[in-house]
Amino acid sequence: MNAQMFWEEHSQKAEREVIDMKLTSQMIKERAKELGIDCIAIGNIERFKNSPKLMSPITYFPEAKSVIAIAMPIPRGANRGIEEGTHWHNYTFYTYNKLNAFFRPIKTYDLCRFIEDNGYEAVAHYPAVPEGNGTTRKPVAEGKVPPDVVCSIRMIAAGCGLGEIGWSKVFLTKKYGPGVRLGLIFTDCVLETDPIMDTGTLCMHCGACTRGCPGGAIPDPKDENARIYIDFGEKKVWFGDVQMGRCTLSHHGMNNECSPFLKKEFPNMAFDVRNSQMTEEEAYIMCYALAGAQWGRKPGNHAVMDYYNYIIEHTGYFAICGARGCIRSCMDAIEKSGRIERTFNNKYFKDKRWSLPLHPENPSKGVNHYREEFLDKHYPGIRENEYEKKED
Repeated sequence: MNAQMFWEEHSQKAEREVIDMKLTSQMIKERAKELGIDCIAIGNIERFKNSPKLMSPITYFPEAKSVIAIAMPIPRGANRGIEEGTHWHNYTFYTYNKLNAFFRPIKTYDLCRFIEDNGYEAVAHYPAVPEGNGTTRKPVAEGKVPPDVVCSIRMIAAGCGLGEIGWSKVFLTKKYGPGVRLGLIFTDCVLETDPIMDTGTLCMHCGACTRGCPGGAIPDPKDENARIYIDFGEKKVWFGDVQMGRCTLSHHGMNNECSPFLKKEFPNMAFDVRNSQMTEEEAYIMCYALAGAQWGRKPGNHAVMDYYNYIIEHTGYFAICGARGCIRSCMDAIEKSGRIERTFNNKYFKDKRWSLPLHPENPSKGVNHYREEFLDKHYPGIRENEYEKKED
């Protein structure tokens, strides 16, 4: 090695060391606070070396050295409409889809810019569903995995020490409990890490989520065989094995005990989600197919599910259950326990909770209720002796 090469390499090394000294975990956390992010934690990449390849930050960004997890709070009041049974728009917009896909990404974008302004690459992770990606695609080159790599955002956040995965798989933080949405950033900067939280630090395994879930998707916390374990190397954590098909059916409006919209359009249906063994993907197909379906004999715009169709057109997403068990029941229980920092002057559940009957109250005895309602209204008596003969 000649002198010029030596000094060039030495200069580059010194420059890297200066940058390492310049950007620290504390600086990132201070900047995050300035941006309005008050829940942030950092883990090293070694904690995720056992992650499945299609869900691994190492596969996503091979040069990553650290992972940053953030949480943004769900406004408590955004769930009030569904809890009262009076308003559904806010859940889809302020507590789920748009919080995940619009409000929260603005924060991770700004934090990524700060990291990159200090000389390190910052990869913000899109909040997709891991199991829905890379199923039928081929790698772009030899040695690559099929696209897309999508990390389990809750697992990674737990490995960063941001909080705990509760029994229902919903993520819990010390400040906000289950009322959060998560974001991730992968960076090639070596940063000081936060400790991983022990299982049971926040989650009481009290069963409130199990009892509150309208789809019966969450197992009994006393069932040790229903535990799923995640090994981060330095610590193992565990949570409940949720039946995601039932969860999806309820979340996306195929449970007529928690959807007044399904009850209106299919008043005679008595599909008990609690007995369903559908997979998550099967449930997605059914829910979205119904939400976008049209039926020519239905008056008006022919949309089978008026509200589902409407909210999808406006937000690209629709959510109906409103996390009745996993978030709302948990929120009530964990606020009462005093385990989280955010407190309120009023209790979460104010009245007896509503639930619609599974079985129809007045089963229809006709065939086509659109036709029958129209004729009975405009031409009374014209349908006499149709389908069912009245007794003398």
